[in-house]
Amino acid sequence: MTEQWQSLDSLNALWSALLIEELARLGIRDICIAPGSRSTPLTLAAAANPAIRTHLHFDERGLGFLALGLAQGSQRPVAVIVTSGSAVANLLPAVVEARQSGIPLWLLTADRPAELLGCGANQAITQANIFANYPVYQQLFPAPDHDITPSWLLASVDQAAFQQQQTPGPVHLNCPFREPLYPVAGQQIPSNALRGLTHWLRSTQPWTQYHAVQPICQTHPLWAEVRQSKGIIIAGRLSRQQDAGAILKLAQQTGWPLLADIQSQLRFHPQAITYADLALHHPAFREELAQAETLLLFGGRLTSKRLQQFSDDHNWQNCWQIDAGSERLDSGLAVQQRFVTSPELWCQAHQCEPHRIPWHQLPQWDSKLAGLITQQLPEWGEITLCHQLNSQLQGQLFIGNSMPIRLLDMLGTSGAQPSHIYTNRGASGIDGLIATAAGIARANTSQPTTLLLGDSSALYDLNSLALLRELTAPFVLIIINNDGGNIFHMLPVPEQNQIRERFYQLPHGLDFRASAEQFQLAYAAPTDANDFRQAYQQALAHPGASLLECKVATGEAADWLKNFALQVRSLPA
Repeated sequence: MTEQWQSLDSLNALWSALLIEELARLGIRDICIAPGSRSTPLTLAAAANPAIRTHLHFDERGLGFLALGLAQGSQRPVAVIVTSGSAVANLLPAVVEARQSGIPLWLLTADRPAELLGCGANQAITQANIFANYPVYQQLFPAPDHDITPSWLLASVDQAAFQQQQTPGPVHLNCPFREPLYPVAGQQIPSNALRGLTHWLRSTQPWTQYHAVQPICQTHPLWAEVRQSKGIIIAGRLSRQQDAGAILKLAQQTGWPLLADIQSQLRFHPQAITYADLALHHPAFREELAQAETLLLFGGRLTSKRLQQFSDDHNWQNCWQIDAGSERLDSGLAVQQRFVTSPELWCQAHQCEPHRIPWHQLPQWDSKLAGLITQQLPEWGEITLCHQLNSQLQGQLFIGNSMPIRLLDMLGTSGAQPSHIYTNRGASGIDGLIATAAGIARANTSQPTTLLLGDSSALYDLNSLALLRELTAPFVLIIINNDGGNIFHMLPVPEQNQIRERFYQLPHGLDFRASAEQFQLAYAAPTDANDFRQAYQQALAHPGASLLECKVATGEAADWLKNFALQVRSLPA
């Protein structure tokens, strides 16, 4: 193995190879790369490492979100390599989402050396602290130098990895390189360049192996008393199926109602209250729910504003929150006990006698609302699509922000459900959604992937359709085209002088047929529920990506929801 390293032609090549190899030893298998000259040493090192799968994209903004999806889907850290200058700045939206959602990314940003900064050199900007406080760890490396031992570089990478394990999120390593950046025939690294690495070269382990104290979740002293109270369980964002399963078991043991967010992996389970968000329109449902004395909140970042407001306003005797991340997720909630541990471990430590008699009759509201929805359901539109979609889904689902996730959270039926649900709800932006879903699909090629998003989100990330062209497993992109940002029809935006249309909704009058043709995607435009069912099934059978464009009336969903709320309030108690 020493001969392999000594064949490298420069310190640039050596440092890059050491960095990539140490990342591979730390468990990284995927590196996303955008073309660039200054990042050449890193790119060549990634391409040469047999443990690394490389993913390429011409747009650094989309590349960051591609890595975000790969990390979500694989449950592993993913690295990104970009060149210097504005290429680095384009990673910021993905970095923000990674930090807010606790997703581990490694940002390897190439840079000019110190002597080329602040002097007008081409493609040189100040990259120090460019991502502000969003990285969980960041370090500005020096340019490769003979006087710096290679073990220093390896130890720095290991320290960054340990910090990321303690606080999942993005790590930024800024890597300046002097020219020559490309291989030079006949050159080799000095004989002492590998000094001190004898043991590491013979090993497959990282240079420094950190051993953190393993957390142990103890039963809280008050649990024996609290579990006798009237409680409810709210499941927020959960990425692990083990956590979802443990919460479901606890709900069955306690007999407490389970209110599951669309991001919880439990929203479509029959144990959960299916239409809790809509039922909160009715005073009798709120009164019955308000009998609860205890709240167990797993995770956070709830999609339903009504459920969040109820939780914030209620005077809980016991308000406990459980999440593995250490950052605050309480918003306006008065949390009394905060457990920084996985929901799985917490539930194992807080079991109780099984099959207790429920204190509530909340499930009866599901049957009431299911009947009302059936009566009021339009023949076609985004309301109908989001109500019926999960009964047709196969494989995994990624849900875009704005209207799609809210409609699916409110209206999705129980029973059939995706194998896993993914979102970008850390910052809740509409950017990079296609790229993120492409990364999720690449991480899980054994099953179909469905992406549901609105037309504004699709236009925002249109060039990421190029990433879908490379997929071989079925991928179904469902675009709800209601001609602009119809979420603003749900908000008290002024309507006079077309303020809402001109400054918020931004009608565009575009469709996506030509986009599908440009990026060589299969295309269909279903015009009713039956057409959609057939088109979706055909897309699931297609080996690659398909785009289903569902054109619906502008403002129709908002009008329906407002009218339906009135219908709910008029239901008998």
